[in-house]
Amino acid sequence: MKSIVLVSGPHDAGPGEREVMLARATAVFDQFEVDDVTRIDVPGRGSGDEQSDAGMRLPVQTLIPALQSGSLFGDRVGVLVVDAQGLLKGEAEVIAEVLSTVDESAVVAVFVASGSVTAPLGKMLKAMAELIGIKRLTERSTQDWLTSAARERHLRLGDGAVDALVKVFGTDVGSLGRALDQLAVDHDVVTGAEVADRFKNRPDEPVWMYGDAVSRGNVGDALRRLGDFLHHEHPLVLLAYLNNDLRRRALAAAAPDYETFVTRDGGRAGYGLEKVWKARNHTKGEDLRRAVDALARADLALKSQPEAMHRVMMERLTVALCRWYGGARR
Repeated sequence: MKSIVLVSGPHDAGPGEREVMLARATAVFDQFEVDDVTRIDVPGRGSGDEQSDAGMRLPVQTLIPALQSGSLFGDRVGVLVVDAQGLLKGEAEVIAEVLSTVDESAVVAVFVASGSVTAPLGKMLKAMAELIGIKRLTERSTQDWLTSAARERHLRLGDGAVDALVKVFGTDVGSLGRALDQLAVDHDVVTGAEVADRFKNRPDEPVWMYGDAVSRGNVGDALRRLGDFLHHEHPLVLLAYLNNDLRRRALAAAAPDYETFVTRDGGRAGYGLEKVWKARNHTKGEDLRRAVDALARADLALKSQPEAMHRVMMERLTVALCRWYGGARR
């Protein structure tokens, strides 16, 4: 496989197609055994990002040094560009020029796009990159995916289960995967009636499952759970949870012992506090301060920026927290 890859999906890709596209991107990095991946989320056109340099918006500028860098130890580094279809013409021109001289032995670059990428970068990628096309998900292709995903979880879908799952979640394979995870905990075989009883409205997935994924530093799992949460709830609800979680982490970092930590938190010990206490040594004080600042900026962005930008902003915050909370260092 080439080390420059374009994962291209339908121009109006929904949550299901997006999930598949990002999964294929992750598989590319896995194939090259690349752990050090820089993710760049391209802002939507007209997002209001006025801070730019040489015709490039700030979030996109980081792509240039990322493409030009290499590992100090001789290993490849990874660059993931999400929503590449949103690149402006000037940005596409600069990136195409840099890409023409990139050292493919040092960098694995994956561009994920819903629809076509702006010229001349789009034309260059079609000529030099490994092309991975993701088709629009249909009920039939989703059913095939379900059968395979259930088998991986050692779960058998009995009478009516596939149809019932598609009826509840449609072609959103991210939510379908999380539903299978929940069903696999209690079942070896599941029927359509059991699916209908379990998922009357939405997956029974409390917000702490997202928090656990972030604490483990599992970026992929955290982003999948974020996607499901945002499908049903407003991001400000999640931000309130993160603010409370960060407050507890700060209390744990400052407390001399567990009893003091519990007292300062309000005096009610429990499993949630135990998890925070056990994880306190994995988080640096400097990273906690970064997280406080990031949450404050996220709160301002959610209340002032267009709704179209909310998901991208929360994805960036999630990736950062996965690292700052220490899971990636364990």
